Amino acid sequence: MPRISFFLGIVIYMYYDDHNPPHFHASYEGLEGVCNFEGELITGYLSERVQNLIKEWCGLHRKELDENWQRARENKPLNWVEPLR
Repeated sequence: MPRISFFLGIVIYMYYDDHNPPHFHASYEGLEGVCNFEGELITGYLSERVQNLIKEWCGLHRKELDENWQRARENKPLNWVEPLR
């Protein structure tokens, strides 16, 4: 599972052979969740604070998330997405 970003202890990654709809996986302090590209939690559990940080990050990087999703479908290397600062 390629890690595509890391910020404030939150790890963001995508799988190459994952199912639709487009999404990414996030983990923080042993908790994990699956989020859509708006940063909304689809499954799993992440604290409200972490979810808000992820939503902010998604708002800044929606284009890069879409591009990485397409790259994953084509089995191409995924690009690093800048962390939230």
